[in-house]
Amino acid sequence: MSGASSPDLYATKVTFAELGVHPDLCAVLTSQGITTAFPIQALTIHDALAGRDVCGKAKTGSGKTLGFGLPMLQRVADSEKELVREGGPARPRGLVLLPTRELAVQVYEVLKPLGAALGLHVNAVYGGADIERQIKSLRRGCDIIIATPGRLIDLGDRGELNVEHLDVLVLDEADRMADMGFMPQVEWVLRRIAEHAHQTLLFSATLDGAIDRLVKRYLTDPVFHEVASDTQTVSLMVHHFFNVHQMDRVKVAAAICNSMGKTLIFCRTKRGADRLVEQLQKEGVNAAAIHGDLRQSQREKALADFSADKLPVLVATDVAARGLHIDGVDCVMHFDPPEDHKAYLHRSGRTARAGSTGVVVSLLLWNQTIEAEVIMRRLALKRPIVEVFSNDPHLKNLAQWDPTMEEALR
Repeated sequence: MSGASSPDLYATKVTFAELGVHPDLCAVLTSQGITTAFPIQALTIHDALAGRDVCGKAKTGSGKTLGFGLPMLQRVADSEKELVREGGPARPRGLVLLPTRELAVQVYEVLKPLGAALGLHVNAVYGGADIERQIKSLRRGCDIIIATPGRLIDLGDRGELNVEHLDVLVLDEADRMADMGFMPQVEWVLRRIAEHAHQTLLFSATLDGAIDRLVKRYLTDPVFHEVASDTQTVSLMVHHFFNVHQMDRVKVAAAICNSMGKTLIFCRTKRGADRLVEQLQKEGVNAAAIHGDLRQSQREKALADFSADKLPVLVATDVAARGLHIDGVDCVMHFDPPEDHKAYLHRSGRTARAGSTGVVVSLLLWNQTIEAEVIMRRLALKRPIVEVFSNDPHLKNLAQWDPTMEEALR
């Protein structure tokens, strides 16, 4: 078992060609303006290309998709071509297993043009979409499949998909799959490929508990790489904890949205998300919701509009937002408190991505301050809980406002 690589790589600009990535893949990346590797990519790609099982610990938004995608595509392209169906199930050589349909779509959009450069068919299958259309796509060709656990098993039960001949298995956002109760489905896949020689690449924000047991049971002499600790992640953000009044809370949220630009707001429930969208719209804020009760087309449109800066505010539940990769989020707002410090980090990690900074705001009612204090202690955050109203001028410049300094001057 190997340890984490040297942190010196953080300061090193490494090209994908230097890491051993195929020239055709490098050409596609260059055409997209991607020339040097992020830290998690620089750390993991070389070992993955060498055929090692890899465990990568890094937060969402650190560049994991290329970290596992490039080695997987390259290995599948170098192996035998797609197994002939002959009327039987599709037999992909590579599988990316991940927790949500939104993440599946995002990974597919990254890997499809790269796979095409090597002559590979890349497919995405996930719940909430037309399964018959997905089956037709599989029947046209399937070298790489990107899937959520439930839909993968549905297709297997229908006899349309066989995963027993995988060369590469990727488990992306493994900790989130554990949190969402997907470990039995993950092990369903692992048991079926245990007899076939394959490579496993596991990426997760944490490597403890259920993930540690998974690693010890199913991975072979894995090499471990870690990029960002919780402390490093937190330090890139400006954190605010505001005590607000029930009747003024929506107006405070609207004032922040109007001043911050691209804002992602978290609510605990689907109904709460829908209600907040209606309330924000009455305050003149253009907002939309994303949660599990919406049609897939609605979720995709809201996400696409938000990603393209056509929609300034997206209100999400925790499950819907797991693994979302959205660039340029200026502010994350905890309209409802997260369950614990891990959930706070996961939500907050939608901003301050890839080395940039971001603002994180928690709106707390009088009976929620103790929860916030517990979270701050767990994360070693020392921030005052400040009472604010919707007409507070500080809300117009949260990135620069430091209430701690004001307290010290009193």
